[in-house]
Amino acid sequence: MSTRERVAELHEIRERIRQGPGDKATEAQHAKGKLTVRERIGLLLDEGSFHEVEPFRRHRAQGFGLEAKRPYTDGVITGWGTVHGRTVFVYAHDFRIFGGALGEAHAQKIHKIMDMAIAAGAPLVSLNDGAGARIQEGVTALAGYGGIFRRNTDASGVIPQISVMLGPCAGGAAYSPALTDFVFMVRETSQMFVTGPDVVQAVTGEKISQNGLGGADVHSSVSGVAHFVHDDERSCLEEVRYLLSLLPQNNREEPPARSADDPVERRNDSLLDLVPADGNRPYDMREVIEEVVDDGEYLEVGERWATNVICALARVDGHVVALIANQPQSLAGVLDIDASAKAGRFVQTCDAFNIPLITLLDVPGFLPGVDQEHGGIIRHGAKLLYAYCAATVPRISLILRKAYGGAYIVMDSRSIGADLAYAWPTNEIAVMGAEGAANVIFRREITGAEDPEAMRAQRIKEYRSELMHPYYGAERGLVDDIIDPADTRAVLAAGLAMLRAKHAELPSRKHGNQPM
Repeated sequence: MSTRERVAELHEIRERIRQGPGDKATEAQHAKGKLTVRERIGLLLDEGSFHEVEPFRRHRAQGFGLEAKRPYTDGVITGWGTVHGRTVFVYAHDFRIFGGALGEAHAQKIHKIMDMAIAAGAPLVSLNDGAGARIQEGVTALAGYGGIFRRNTDASGVIPQISVMLGPCAGGAAYSPALTDFVFMVRETSQMFVTGPDVVQAVTGEKISQNGLGGADVHSSVSGVAHFVHDDERSCLEEVRYLLSLLPQNNREEPPARSADDPVERRNDSLLDLVPADGNRPYDMREVIEEVVDDGEYLEVGERWATNVICALARVDGHVVALIANQPQSLAGVLDIDASAKAGRFVQTCDAFNIPLITLLDVPGFLPGVDQEHGGIIRHGAKLLYAYCAATVPRISLILRKAYGGAYIVMDSRSIGADLAYAWPTNEIAVMGAEGAANVIFRREITGAEDPEAMRAQRIKEYRSELMHPYYGAERGLVDDIIDPADTRAVLAAGLAMLRAKHAELPSRKHGNQPM
């Protein structure tokens, strides 16, 4: 066979690989409302940028009929391309081949692309649509998952890892997405669970659907496993591209900056009316964020879970920042178990990838209750505290209204290492609210008074005027400046610019021991 004939054969095989297992399998994929693996990669990466790795790979397994079925790619497409011109590595299950199930060759392809991503210092995106371990290959399939998990851990905090759930993910396979930085899910078509509905019913007697057990809405609002949820794959993959535009390539680089059309000195006069001075009146903290960041654009992470705290990525003066904020519209903005875990993980992720932290405080404390105490609010709250204390990126905190008790300390107070601490003239920094404090300090006096209510009101007023006035913290150096709310954007931008060259030395140790 001549060279030309060999080349013609090569192109013929390549075309068969590109087409996949056939029109019938493709139609079945589309009938489920799902795109094919190459359609997904085409939406994720810049047009024409994909370079495939090991398209000719085939399994070598014997038995159970596998030797008669050896398709190219072995059910997973791997390679690299660009997103907004920057290198991104990707692996994507092809559900049309073995249901996307993982076998030895399949796993080795994933291992190779993960190693390449770590070596190249570029983000890794997994497009998950697989039926778990390939049962016919036995324990070698399980070992393949172990190799993925180990590499997920090696890459943690080194390169951004994003898992996009576009189909089923069951059993041990679900732990790879859990080890990554961000998880996306699509409603109706993606599910994640360790034990499926049939096993749950057999063991517990509970009858539940796949989506009811591990669908996108469950994991985005109940379990907190999924950070983003979408109605369709196209919008999901577009948001993955947007997220990548806010992240650095690796932990040795800064997030990508861009020129800002939104003036840094733009005044925020609307904030004077948006946030009520009365600490008991709610407002939407998202409107504060929109007013402060460039062009009002931000990407909220975990929007539907632990809604009493907001975690978001945005830009200020063209530079990427992370915002952690209490949300007075939900549980009055208190910290609870879920909010502490959510914010703590977000702080760690942003610190790992050199994203400065802006914390907006309006927190009345930790949520009281037996369920919270028995559920471990102490150790979960400590996760957020630990994350802030360990963070070495620029850190700016701003107190809008309430900053009470331990929750004030935990939310990046000056005492735990915030580089700059600002406050509005509506701030109240205290151990607790004036009403509760007066009831504790003056209990006997109030009880013994001829008019207890009048005495209580008098003592509350005295406590507030002496220990909770807006300048109390600033007078003691706990706040660097009291600022006009209208100047918030300009003040934050100036602080971030000053801190851009910050360098913090970490103590010499193998690693810290984070709260359990």
